[in-house]
Amino acid sequence: MWGRRVGGRRNANPGGPAGQREPCRAQPRLGCAAGTVSRPRPRCPRRPRLPGLAFRPPDGPRGGATRSRELPGPPAPAPSMADSSQLQKRGPFRSTWARARKTRPQLILSRRPRRRLRILRWCGRRRLRRRLLQAQAAGADWRAGTCLVSRAAAAAPRPKTAAPSRAPSPALSPASDEEPAPSVPAPLPIPPLRPAGPGRALLLLPRDQGFTFSGICRVTCLYGQVQVLGFTIGQGQPSQDVFSTYTHSRLTINAAHYPMPEKSKKEMKREARTLLRAHLHRDDRCWLMKNFSPLCSIVMLERLKTSTVNFITSHPGLSYIFLQESTTFQINTEYFALRSVGIRREKKKAGLRLTESVLAALEELVNVSCEEVDGCPVILVCGSQDVGKSTFNRYLINQLLNSIPCVDYLECDLGQTEFTPPGCISLLNITEPVLGPPFTHQRTPQKMVYFGKSACKTSHENYIEIIKYVFSSYKRESPLIVNTMGWVTDQGLSLLVDLIRLLSPSHVVQFSSTRCKPMPSLTPDYVDGVDGLYTRSKSKCRHRGFFLAEFAENWDFGDEDKESPVVFPGHKLMCVQSDFVFRKTPRNRESHNRVLRDLAVLGYLGQLQNPVPKPLHPLHGLTPYQVPFGAVALRIIHSDVAPTHVLYAVNASWVALCKILDDVRGYADGPVLLAQTPVCDCLGFGICRGIDVEKRLYHILTPLPPEELRNVNCLLVGAISVPQCILKSQRGPEGTIPYITTDYNLRLPGASGEIGARETEETGKERQHPRTKFYRKSN
Repeated sequence: MWGRRVGGRRNANPGGPAGQREPCRAQPRLGCAAGTVSRPRPRCPRRPRLPGLAFRPPDGPRGGATRSRELPGPPAPAPSMADSSQLQKRGPFRSTWARARKTRPQLILSRRPRRRLRILRWCGRRRLRRRLLQAQAAGADWRAGTCLVSRAAAAAPRPKTAAPSRAPSPALSPASDEEPAPSVPAPLPIPPLRPAGPGRALLLLPRDQGFTFSGICRVTCLYGQVQVLGFTIGQGQPSQDVFSTYTHSRLTINAAHYPMPEKSKKEMKREARTLLRAHLHRDDRCWLMKNFSPLCSIVMLERLKTSTVNFITSHPGLSYIFLQESTTFQINTEYFALRSVGIRREKKKAGLRLTESVLAALEELVNVSCEEVDGCPVILVCGSQDVGKSTFNRYLINQLLNSIPCVDYLECDLGQTEFTPPGCISLLNITEPVLGPPFTHQRTPQKMVYFGKSACKTSHENYIEIIKYVFSSYKRESPLIVNTMGWVTDQGLSLLVDLIRLLSPSHVVQFSSTRCKPMPSLTPDYVDGVDGLYTRSKSKCRHRGFFLAEFAENWDFGDEDKESPVVFPGHKLMCVQSDFVFRKTPRNRESHNRVLRDLAVLGYLGQLQNPVPKPLHPLHGLTPYQVPFGAVALRIIHSDVAPTHVLYAVNASWVALCKILDDVRGYADGPVLLAQTPVCDCLGFGICRGIDVEKRLYHILTPLPPEELRNVNCLLVGAISVPQCILKSQRGPEGTIPYITTDYNLRLPGASGEIGARETEETGKERQHPRTKFYRKSN
């Protein structure tokens, strides 16, 4: 009979003298069962346990025998120095790690995921394994819809997985004889996403949680309330199209607070089950009811396809704007659900973050707009470039639409317009929420004038005249939000002072940032005491106002009002600290803004396409309108062009379709040219695809309906050009690309190195750079 190995030697007498058994003093971690030894084994030094792994001694000796009662034996003698050193060398390395490998959870993978796991490096392998184990421990069913489980493993029972244990239970009282209940590991949180069919996914949002994503989708709130960019979507309300692009901050679907109904949880579940019955299958409803909690929100995400987005993404290099593929391969049910919808989960820090000052200003402006009795507030938003003015305006519009039916919007920023192509000053009445960047919600304005350039540094007076003309259409029936330019230095600040005096806002929201040059606070005292470009500082009137004799002549006042000074009340200044994170730098700001302007033009031209699911058509495949020479007048806004070269400048250009008061008909058959740029209404835009000189016709491609085209009698051409991707990347017959040439003579009258360069002497001198001088080396 073989004896047990103790201390490196065999003991042939397991019973011992006198037939008494001593308890084994070996460590339970070594996997030794209780037994008898002839000589007590010295206690080896305790080694630190592995983090997160806990072991316990087996219940009985090897072989399955029951454990007998242990009697106390004689005390163990103190170990010698030699024995202790020998025991330390023969530590429980192999036995401990063998137990650790056995307790690790088994990962069930098929051949392809195993090959993918083998290709990764050790850090990626460990990260992927951890994600798979978490999903497996959470109860994800890999057998349905995926190929992650082999057929043999699908029939086998699911192995045990490592899960975090609960918090230690409080100690029992000494009088209690009951043994503590075995600790059950707490289940991991179930993923909030679940596929609900092709192109659909269910999102369960507990209270005070959000879902940040990139891409486009249609959001429908089935139960509760959610908020996207300040707009609240509740159950029973129509679905909303949400556009979360990489050109702006990613959007977040947040669970909104709603009043707690005086019902039990069972009654709330019954009500939610009744609402979901018309939208979901039984399995989806059971999954939602299993994870239902009070004040939660249930959202349906659906795949969205629009003609505008399809037209933009059809051009090479622009598909990354809406969705970018992830470099790391995440294998879980959420990945496949989001992929079917066409969106991607993003980190929370990539979403929109608002400071405390921004939230306080929004709350105050919403309260003022809803409680105003004497009139509607006029809110002017100003600040330097890239501080978040446009984002603040979108959030404010959505917040106001939660309480009032419509909001008026005055666009005074020429370079980054919100609802129209660039280079316009417009007045719009907004009735629908704004849930995306500008190129996804191009709308028809109530009043619009085409300025023709993305900046007004060389024509301040014309800029002020156009704003006065557009602002005269405001009827003061709803709150007005005024968006201004980011040019707030030197003459730009003086121009902003003129704008404040002209529009007389009730609230001025001034943005400031640590990354931008500080500007003076635009308090009523400061605006009253400083001179503008076209207005001079006047002493305060009786009711804290401003005397504007310059503007009084151009406004529609009666004879009695013109004799009296024009008095405007003061405004309330609201200073907001901005912490918006943006990727623009002084070096790439101009190129970044140019891309956004091209996207706005593409978004407008996307209206030419047929609605989904009809296929896209290239622009050269659409039928243009034929306009006679004598029916419209021409004017080049940004540059002086010789009359003999006007048609060359108009061909393949971005044109504004305008309406002037003069009658153009009755002139000669040649093109009718205007000597000055008129301040007139702009009805829409188009591309002059071609000019037939023999038949004297313009070929105009525009989404404007024919009933509106009958009122067009003027074509204005400015510095806003057709995006290059339209000219270079249009699908069609192979061969030479029209309108593009490398043989261009810059010495022609009206031609210059930069298209649209009508510069004054001052700006020309500023752009002259000293040339590098080279000297010949003398011997």
